[in-house]
Amino acid sequence: MSTIERHGPQHGHDHQHGHQAHHDRAHLDWVELAPLLTRQAETQSPLYAEVAAWLALLAPAASVRRVLDIGSGPGVVTALLAEAFPGAEVVAVDASPELLALAQERADARGLGSRVSTLKAELPADFAALGTADLIWASHSLHHIGDQRAALASFAEVLNPGGVIALAEGGLPARHLPWNAGVGRPGLEARLDAASADWFGEMRAALPDSKEEIDDWAGLLADAGLTPSGTRSFLSDLPAPLPDAVREQVVAHYERQRAGLADCLADDDRAALDRLLDPADPLSLHRRPDVFLLAARTVHTARRPA
Repeated sequence: MSTIERHGPQHGHDHQHGHQAHHDRAHLDWVELAPLLTRQAETQSPLYAEVAAWLALLAPAASVRRVLDIGSGPGVVTALLAEAFPGAEVVAVDASPELLALAQERADARGLGSRVSTLKAELPADFAALGTADLIWASHSLHHIGDQRAALASFAEVLNPGGVIALAEGGLPARHLPWNAGVGRPGLEARLDAASADWFGEMRAALPDSKEEIDDWAGLLADAGLTPSGTRSFLSDLPAPLPDAVREQVVAHYERQRAGLADCLADDDRAALDRLLDPADPLSLHRRPDVFLLAARTVHTARRPA
């Protein structure tokens, strides 16, 4: 289980999926994704810094001694949590040793290495290896576990009394183009959202012990014996014209959409994506001046009774 911290194309879920073949669309190559994960998380660093500041109000820094970043990926948010909770040990938890190495390198480069450590764990099998925590951050990682209800019960056991869990699940699909982009039929991104939603459903159904649940996160947290303590959404708003680094990230996003969803799209939508990805086309993502980035991340929190 890993997390992808990025501008998700499908109803708020954070997934890049263009690299997998159509017959194995639930497989994600986290090592291949690492550079993109890092760039996209860095782009959203202001958003996640705002989340961390909010969490520091819910779980005062003086009371937080150990933080778990579940599905840490390359560790961009791990470092932000270490900065927001200067008295805490922050543990990056991920199934990918390559991503964990990147997380440790990032922490070391920021002078946080003495308080940041890594733990290779595959959940739900390795819950016992997590140890206890005063704060658990799980960003778009819970939905990689088939039985989410059972996973939340396990997280509740990991929390110390008074501890807080924060789940980043849902939000709004990212937008990068005007509704009528002048390439193909208007509304291309909405149709990509629909195809991505189908992919997400297939991914969930293919997980071991997958159980269908209504995404009532407050209700699921309460059922785990926790007390919901607030839900907030945070906005990432980068208007046009985009910096080159962010534009490259948007291009990479659409490249993966084109590769991973090609068999789900109409011919004209595939042709539109080809134009958007053609550097020679004046209306391509490489050249057009109106490309932007707008996304929202929703965070659900709950506290273990003291």
